[in-house]
Amino acid sequence: MQPTLPTPAVSEKLSRYLDAEGRLKGWPSKRSDQLDALRYLAARLPGGVEWSERELNELLKSLHTFGDWALLRRDLYDVRLLDRSLDGRRYWKVQ
Repeated sequence: MQPTLPTPAVSEKLSRYLDAEGRLKGWPSKRSDQLDALRYLAARLPGGVEWSERELNELLKSLHTFGDWALLRRDLYDVRLLDRSLDGRRYWKVQ
């Protein structure tokens, strides 16, 4: 059973990219919209938790429908919404 994840407020612009369950259904083409989507996803991740890469991938799979959890994981890290261990095996939300 998946844990209940928080649902942050959604802008009208971002709502175009979400399905009825609040999952990201497409990847925006504009970088500013991508950053909004990443902030939205990060807000849905619980704080104070560490995940293995596999666990994070499963969590990200539950938050989108377009099948590219690796893109989401990398971008969340690149914009410093997630951090990871030096070996890339553990991830956590940046507070």
